[in-house]
Amino acid sequence: MDVSVEVEPRSELPTLVADVFDANCPTRTVLDNVTSRWAVLVLWALLDGTQRFSDLRRRIGGVSEKMLAQTLQRLERDGFVHRLAHPVIPPHVDYSLTPLGETAARQVAGLTSWIEGQLSSVLASRAAYDSEHAAGPVR
Repeated sequence: MDVSVEVEPRSELPTLVADVFDANCPTRTVLDNVTSRWAVLVLWALLDGTQRFSDLRRRIGGVSEKMLAQTLQRLERDGFVHRLAHPVIPPHVDYSLTPLGETAARQVAGLTSWIEGQLSSVLASRAAYDSEHAAGPVR
């Protein structure tokens, strides 16, 4: 099955043929950035609208300040998140989704919602697997 995609070139960029299965394809880094645990949660949280850093940190349980900052920076670099720093003291920074980010956020929110809906099945599968493999390898 061929899943290569022709990427529309910008005037300053060469034409690319994206193939996520190719180890050297730049889609791999974008995929990593968008599908990391924290990025998925940031994108989904920003679907509710513009938020400040502290609001995102409170909303996304377990994320450290450092990880949230790195995740937001990666998402901003890839064009998914817009960062607006207001020139006030103390600093006030708003984060929002770009149009590209909104489409990505809707995709990961769909997957995350599906996972939440299937959680009982997944947990039952894990429990069955763990009990089957608890005795060690079958000889």
